[in-house]
Amino acid sequence: MTDDRPRIGFVGIGNMGRPMAANVAKAGFPLGVLDIDVNRALSFAQATGARAADSAADLARASDVVITMLPTGREVRQALLEAEGGALAKGLKPGTVVVDMSSADPVGTRALGAELKTRGIALVDAPVSGGMPRAETGTLAIMVGGDDEAAIARVLPLLQSMGKQVFRTGPLGSGHAMKALNNYVLAAAFAASSEALILGAKFGLDPEVMIGVLNASSGRNAATEGPIKDHVVTGKYAAGFALALMAKDVGIARAMAAATGAAAPLVDLVSGLWAEARDTMPAGADFTTAHRHWSARNGG
Repeated sequence: MTDDRPRIGFVGIGNMGRPMAANVAKAGFPLGVLDIDVNRALSFAQATGARAADSAADLARASDVVITMLPTGREVRQALLEAEGGALAKGLKPGTVVVDMSSADPVGTRALGAELKTRGIALVDAPVSGGMPRAETGTLAIMVGGDDEAAIARVLPLLQSMGKQVFRTGPLGSGHAMKALNNYVLAAAFAASSEALILGAKFGLDPEVMIGVLNASSGRNAATEGPIKDHVVTGKYAAGFALALMAKDVGIARAMAAATGAAAPLVDLVSGLWAEARDTMPAGADFTTAHRHWSARNGG
């Protein structure tokens, strides 16, 4: 890297944000961090050599690129335009690039992009897939949407410090649309795989044997090879992704179907299943606990 590398501000040092930001620091980018939990930001800074910003305005002054990694698009909007009187967006100089790596509603992303554009700030949506293990190794899949090609080229080396594969998906909002559809496919596979385990258990099949057969056969999928095998069968239920967020992402896919007029009966069904599990399980539950709900509904 040359000495003109951009200064990075990273907002959101949570389960995914922490390892992602750590890889940004490891790649040599000057890094400042901001989190609603001040102690979490300070702890991260002490561990990595990054700087914990004193405030949103402080982070803005010291950043050429800002990354947001927050639960939903609503929190992203709040962090940029509302928190501390909108100090973050107000403090960014024209030409700054904001990269939203959260999972957000693509329609909301386009609206946010239009507002930031009036300030001379480019927005790029770059959500990720791969979970905490690939966040830690810097091998995430990253889906990039945006309308400003120069801004995208500028942040590409930054994205490559966090991901192994960077996909250019189209205009602003397309990355978030692709992320929602990806998670919908995983959610559908997880629901089908969970149902198969429940049915098999009622018939007397051993769950570990079932997973072994599925993963050696045509029924294998990302759910059986990952969260079902590692967290459902083992009873850990701790994959590191919230049930509420999975339900939210499938809901975004359902809203996309409605907005485009597409006939998508399966997304309606899957969205309903996940919303039901979200509303039944405790707040903050891991997405894999949806299996517990569906099993309990069947007397398991």
